[in-house]
Amino acid sequence: MGTTPLLLLKSLPGNTAGIDEAGRGALAGPVVACCVVFKESFSFHGDINDSKRLSPKKRNQLFNDIIPHIHLGIGMATHRLINKKNILNATLMAMKTAIRRFPASIGHAIIDGNTAPKLTISYETMVKADAKIPEVMMASICAKVIRDRLMHKYHRIYTGYGFDGHKGYGTKKHYNALFDLGHCPIHRTSFNLTKQLTLF
Repeated sequence: MGTTPLLLLKSLPGNTAGIDEAGRGALAGPVVACCVVFKESFSFHGDINDSKRLSPKKRNQLFNDIIPHIHLGIGMATHRLINKKNILNATLMAMKTAIRRFPASIGHAIIDGNTAPKLTISYETMVKADAKIPEVMMASICAKVIRDRLMHKYHRIYTGYGFDGHKGYGTKKHYNALFDLGHCPIHRTSFNLTKQLTLF
């Protein structure tokens, strides 16, 4: 069997930060946004290309391995904020919070996607940045791991929905649970879940 290649992660110039989120398309739970800057160049065995393509085990391993080498800011929009402000505005607010809580200076920010909050720092949006820019790749992994761990906690509180498996996304198992049990307190009622149930 071949060995996993050794990758060199090199910080972008000028304290450039990568920003991404996880949970925007879920039916329950929060949106988590992360802002990442690498502290220094370093090498490791692995692949950080797009967190959605990695297994949960691999994401957790990369998160634990790389977290000592990054500055990290975390923002979260709860299901209540999503229901009040809508998913887009809540996501942008989570991103702003991640930047505000960032523990170091930011010279420039690259935000995954084509929409960004209004910021006082230099920034740009980039579609599929989570497959191109190491800082955004790591922000994607951090956001996904942090949110998944939150959903595991919710699974122990709201049993029967399978949050430990689908993490709040619209799988058949999740819709079946909604049909049988109805909404729980962390569901995003602004998504009109009752109408969506008619699709199954």
